[in-house]
Amino acid sequence: MGADWLQGPYVYALYSDYGFNRSDIGVLFIGGFLSSMVFGTFVGSLADKYGRKLLCICFGIFYSISCLTKLINNFWVLLLGRILSGIATSLLFSSFESWMITEHKARGFSPDLLSETFDIATFGNGIVAIIAGLVASAVANYFGYVAPFMISLVLLIIGSIVVALSWNENYGDSTVDVSGTFFNTIASMKNDIKIPMLGLVQSLFEAAMYTFVFMWTPAMEVDKQVDGNGKTVELPFGLIFACFMVCIMIGSSLFGIMCKFQIPHEHIAKLLLIVATFSLLVPVFFTDMLTVFLGFLVFEVCCGLYFPCVGTLRGKYIPEHTRAATMNFFRVPLNFLVVIILIQVGNLSNKVVFGVCGLWMISAFLIQTRLRPTPKASTHE
Repeated sequence: MGADWLQGPYVYALYSDYGFNRSDIGVLFIGGFLSSMVFGTFVGSLADKYGRKLLCICFGIFYSISCLTKLINNFWVLLLGRILSGIATSLLFSSFESWMITEHKARGFSPDLLSETFDIATFGNGIVAIIAGLVASAVANYFGYVAPFMISLVLLIIGSIVVALSWNENYGDSTVDVSGTFFNTIASMKNDIKIPMLGLVQSLFEAAMYTFVFMWTPAMEVDKQVDGNGKTVELPFGLIFACFMVCIMIGSSLFGIMCKFQIPHEHIAKLLLIVATFSLLVPVFFTDMLTVFLGFLVFEVCCGLYFPCVGTLRGKYIPEHTRAATMNFFRVPLNFLVVIILIQVGNLSNKVVFGVCGLWMISAFLIQTRLRPTPKASTHE
């Protein structure tokens, strides 16, 4: 995640510095999301059949090559890098978690400790994001926009070596081929309606979240301030980003507190979804910077609650033998929704985009209300 955070703030800036216009940059971004959507349908099946550890190493290799493409100012080379990063993103958000949950169970740890693991991971991710943002800013100022990608490359190589040397391998159902794993995934979702319901909640929330990543800057710039000399005051993007990450850490801490009070994870999910709905609708009804910023801070707290909560729910509901494949299957509608917004974002106002995000979020809440905590769900294998 540190390698991923290092790259995020400077992808657009690097493409722009290379002389690409907004349309070309949009195509590059869409290429990454489409890649994740298309290849995500089967890379999870590969992880379940050939090993989660192996695919985690492949993540490092694909993302490393993607970093190296940033050194070359050529549209098609950069597009190849976006395609590889899309595949890597699918692996990042499925293979690592699948490996951890399987290893957790193999060592005989209590299922209740999964929540604590996800809580710590989310809190730690906030710290890593802040540090990565500071490091990326510093090296970009001294060495140019490509420098953060080279630091990211170093982390990817180190991480892949650690995985290769210190992890056990684990699998889903390695007795069937990739297509068999895919059809087993479909069958498991047909047999247990809670799995596709959870997947829809994840897709809708994260589609709104990724759209927010693109839209928070223009939403806050609507109410730009002017100094005494009549010049527009630039927003402190680094400080705002750091505030967002602190809010994510606050959210993860709140999740830990709720778990100590034994609040069911399904109820936590409903609470965060309804609060997230109202926070994303703030820019629809308000334009002043402070109000919008406060709404965004609340949304980031909800994100801090969401990640450990949905990770725990996936551990409960998703069958072990198709875990990685199922998790990647959830990312297909997610990427589709984001691509649709990206294609139309130039023709839509900020209010319309955030209104759509609010609609996605309230839909996720309504679906989540059907996911009720039961003894069967907590022991699902």
